[in-house]
Amino acid sequence: IEHQVIHTGEQPYECEECGKRFSWSSSLRQHQVIHSGERRFECEKCGKSFRHNSVLIQHQRIHTGEKPFECGECGKSFRQRGHLMQHQMIHSGDRPYECGECGMSFSQKGHLMQHQRIHTGGKPYECVECGKSFSQSSGLRKHERIHTGEKPYECGVCGKSFSMKCQLTEHQKIHTGEKPYKCGECGRSFRESWALIRHQVIHTGERDIHWDADQQWEFLEESGFVDFQTR
Repeated sequence: IEHQVIHTGEQPYECEECGKRFSWSSSLRQHQVIHSGERRFECEKCGKSFRHNSVLIQHQRIHTGEKPFECGECGKSFRQRGHLMQHQMIHSGDRPYECGECGMSFSQKGHLMQHQRIHTGGKPYECVECGKSFSQSSGLRKHERIHTGEKPYECGVCGKSFSMKCQLTEHQKIHTGEKPYKCGECGRSFRESWALIRHQVIHTGERDIHWDADQQWEFLEESGFVDFQTR
């Protein structure tokens, strides 16, 4: 009988709590866990619990590192099928999510939502330590390392560690001697973009330069570059 609903579209199983209907009794039982709050599927590694076994299986891949869903175009692998499907839009060029403000389009809904905060000024991710807010969760995670002292990015040459990958990238130029930021006026080159901006004051005479104090001093302190003060 349950097989026949595939053809008829009938949904005979109704949830008494919210009225939502289902084609199969098993689907109704899975749904009812939402109302009961029961989380009987527990991860043996970290103790986190889930309502559904399928979600537990997905979660366990965090611990095992398993990524069974591979992109046929570039070979990149993912823990969840949905993440693979979103990724594949990069190769197809499909950008179905368009910003109503500026018309810019995106391959993933999450990227559109992040972009829209440019227009709204929304900063929903707040640091519980100091109250500073961010438009993206990645920005909050990086900021939180200031409080925790975590420095996961280590230089393979000298062993110095950094809280942000961009800081490590800048630091590594000390060892390579790379100076990719060149002044268009005099040809002088610099390792860091902010150093070029500071140098260009010589040519423009501009003195009203406003640095983002948090980013600037955090960068200088952790990268081990020469201290300076804006004059």
